[in-house]
Amino acid sequence: MVFGILTAVAACPAIIGTTEAVRIGQKKNNREEHRGRKYHLTVTLERRSIYSPQFNGAQVVLKDNKFYIDTRLDVQEEYWPATTNYLEYPDMKEIWRRAGYAKGEGFVTSINAQRFLNWVYVDKDTHEVKYGVRAEAESGLVGPWNCTQIDRRLTFQGWEGFIAVQEDDGDDMWALYFDCDDDGLTGQDRIGNKDKRMLEVEVWRKEMKRDINAAVSERADRMQEREKSKFTVE
Repeated sequence: MVFGILTAVAACPAIIGTTEAVRIGQKKNNREEHRGRKYHLTVTLERRSIYSPQFNGAQVVLKDNKFYIDTRLDVQEEYWPATTNYLEYPDMKEIWRRAGYAKGEGFVTSINAQRFLNWVYVDKDTHEVKYGVRAEAESGLVGPWNCTQIDRRLTFQGWEGFIAVQEDDGDDMWALYFDCDDDGLTGQDRIGNKDKRMLEVEVWRKEMKRDINAAVSERADRMQEREKSKFTVE
């Protein structure tokens, strides 16, 4: 009996350690699953204004290889919604780590019903948020992209500097920019010098509706991972 008690006591730290490792592994898997899901993007204004009813909850859409905020009330032409998720950008993880970024990855969006993917990037010169194939993205700033820990608002290079710009007077399709230099886009030849309406916005990830195809696909992925882990444990 004494031997059994001593054995149990001796085994306790190992049991606790194993339990903690499993718990951490589960949290990591949940976090990775969350980051791997596809999301639409919506915006709200950072400061309340007369534009708040028009902007709050407005969807980000794709047009002419740029991100736009669709604030139209009368929708005559449909645009493909930004449908995004994080994805490791080739050869950049170590570069970003050495630059001092704690977290973040590349960012992709589907561009059509066939689910073709493009990289999301910020134009180095104009600071417009754009999308394109890798050859196009490499001419710009490709990340790192991330989100705030609690509210899941979108971040770029560790902070939130998104600005909506009305490039054409009266147009309710506002282009999305990122104020890389935190100067109101007033660098040389930039849009901030051209007397355009500009509003600071927060970009939110909006979870897509869960349909049966997504549910079946996720179940299949989990079953496959479970089979892999079973063989690894044994």
